[in-house]
Amino acid sequence: MRLTVEFNNDQNDLPIRVAMKAVIRKAIFNTLVYEGFDLDTEVSVTFTDNEKIKELNNKYRNKNSSTDVLSFPMYENANDLDSVIEPVLLGDIVISLERAITQGYHIGHSIYHELAFLAIHSTLHLLGYDHETSNEDEKDMFRRQKEIMEIIGF
Repeated sequence: MRLTVEFNNDQNDLPIRVAMKAVIRKAIFNTLVYEGFDLDTEVSVTFTDNEKIKELNNKYRNKNSSTDVLSFPMYENANDLDSVIEPVLLGDIVISLERAITQGYHIGHSIYHELAFLAIHSTLHLLGYDHETSNEDEKDMFRRQKEIMEIIGF
């Protein structure tokens, strides 16, 4: 499996470090491997700020608040990928870098830990997981996140 991650910067306040991109790429790759997803894949990751992610959250989820990460999958579920030509355009991840830094600080995590977690969480959404559908789905998704975080060393 080959993974291509296209990074975009839609904020001007915080620097994007090479190490940030590397940990996100590692988190996405290991999530796909963990899930047995072996198709060549492309994912877009956009760094934004609290105000812009709030606008997206309101527009696409009818939630008028900022959030840490949003996922925009290209497919409804993994079964839709059976006849897709590679590389698979899996979807888009939007991360509020501003929120990730603040959130990580309050939890006691480094920015790299927080970005890895958000990338894993969002990639699972791109693969069709949803923690908001039931308690069982939430437990399953959070278990997967924890296991993948351990695999990559967090």
